[in-house]
Amino acid sequence: MDIILLERIEKLGTIGDVVSVKDGYARNFLLPQKKALRANDANKKVFEANRDRLEKENAEKRTVAEKQGEKVAGAEVVLIRASSNAGHLYGSVNVRDIVIGLAEQGHDVDKKQVIMGHPIKTLGMHDVTIALHPEVHVTVKANVARSDDEAELQSQGVDVLAQMFEEEQAAVAGEGFQEAVDPTLEPGEIPADMMEAPASDENAEG
Repeated sequence: MDIILLERIEKLGTIGDVVSVKDGYARNFLLPQKKALRANDANKKVFEANRDRLEKENAEKRTVAEKQGEKVAGAEVVLIRASSNAGHLYGSVNVRDIVIGLAEQGHDVDKKQVIMGHPIKTLGMHDVTIALHPEVHVTVKANVARSDDEAELQSQGVDVLAQMFEEEQAAVAGEGFQEAVDPTLEPGEIPADMMEAPASDENAEG
């Protein structure tokens, strides 16, 4: 289907562009969301008559979004979750969690503006894109951790997952030989508590 874009759509074009898209995409998303018009002669005339107003409105919305973006960009949402030892969450972090986390910091973001691709299912720092306007995208951080202490470490750049893995490897390696070594012994010397007790005087006399 040929459509006239009423706003910039990533990978499609900008205001006024006539582009071809799949019918389903146009009918289910672009047309009902008022992001485009069918590209027929009547709509082309309507668009041209309103082009200046549409472009002015878009510029105003972009300016507002840019100001909001300056405040939201770089925000960090801390999400405490239970996970397996491998760092896989019991559950996941979704768009709603990000919206609530940003709202708690005073950022008014609609769930339609949060672009995640798929829910977060592992511990760590994750980038989440916020589309405040078709031409204004900013990035926030989702800090997913098992505790506030871990979240703080991740905030400082510590890879908690890697640290967990190293500790696990060290524990596995340590299982093979766990006997404490006495630093006062000479190499090859047997610790006193491992030597056989000497025979008692009574036995010696007999």
